[in-house]
Amino acid sequence: MNFLKGLKKDYYAGVLMILAGLCAAYVGSGYRLGTLSRMGPGFFPTSLGILLTAVGAAIGVGASLATTDARADFAFDLRGCSAILGGLIAFVLVGRSGGLALATFALVFISAIGDRSNTFRQALWLALVMVVIAIVVFHWALRLQLRLFPWT
Repeated sequence: MNFLKGLKKDYYAGVLMILAGLCAAYVGSGYRLGTLSRMGPGFFPTSLGILLTAVGAAIGVGASLATTDARADFAFDLRGCSAILGGLIAFVLVGRSGGLALATFALVFISAIGDRSNTFRQALWLALVMVVIAIVVFHWALRLQLRLFPWT
């Protein structure tokens, strides 16, 4: 992993945001955009992609203009990456049969364990709070078509 040592965190994050934004804008432009008064299905993803690209460019430019003293080296953390990837996989697997609440709990708890500064108790509380927020936002407010619990 020595090739990552020379990359700076902010610069690398900016490049990834630019790539994600360009992909979102490209995919969104394949749908009908519409106008501001009558937005089509491609308007929001395209706009969000353009905004994400601009923010990524600002972060990348800011990182490249920073002095070498202010920039931190990119440190690859296998535990953190594995936990985040594991949390995403758990969300997909648990979400299919376990519902939104259990999938959100699995995602947040597993991802929070990846941070070495989090304790088991902190990860548990964070996951419980995020489950409540997910229920309010996605199930109640947005009426997401995903079961809340496996028995519902």
